[in-house]
Amino acid sequence: MAKRGRPTHADILTPAEWRVVEGVRHGLTNPAIARLCGLSADAVKFHVSNVLGKLGLQSRSELRQWPGVRADSAMAAAMPGSDRGAWSLGQVSRTARDLDATADWFRDVVGLAEVMRFPNAAFFDCGGVRLYLSAAQAGTNAILYFRVDDISAEIERLKAAGVVILSAPHRIHVHPDGREEWMAFFADPDGGSLGLMSVVEPNTGDGR
Repeated sequence: MAKRGRPTHADILTPAEWRVVEGVRHGLTNPAIARLCGLSADAVKFHVSNVLGKLGLQSRSELRQWPGVRADSAMAAAMPGSDRGAWSLGQVSRTARDLDATADWFRDVVGLAEVMRFPNAAFFDCGGVRLYLSAAQAGTNAILYFRVDDISAEIERLKAAGVVILSAPHRIHVHPDGREEWMAFFADPDGGSLGLMSVVEPNTGDGR
């Protein structure tokens, strides 16, 4: 007889749990994760509790720093770089009270090229540096995001140097061509947030 229930997963977490974990590691609240994933707030809370139990973690803070990578991601198949590349400024974030109106202004009046837009975020290209607009009731300090070649190695290097890691590398977006966007966050000496970002190319299966 066939076994009842959900099929088993080769990965340590289910796809639904991974989506919630990536939201937690990106610093989102349960209601925000619920809206992003199309779940109820109770379902998100349930997934977080299950994940903590599976991983033997005690808190949401520990989960934010957990370095796990989903097995089917391009990051899992990526080979670590042999040489460190130089950091370059990859993204700057700003908040907007009316996200759509502000995003339309940057696109239609300023003339920036819109890269992608979501219900709570919009991204624009500024000559290779990306502008990230997010919805908020009050302005906050801009966050600098540095583009790096190997985000996992850079986080480990910072951690070894005594830097406070706020969030382990986590996947935030998959482009239609399979490229994955990854981010991580760490604290500056004043306690502010700085970000790292990396684009991981898909594994073509032909050694490239």
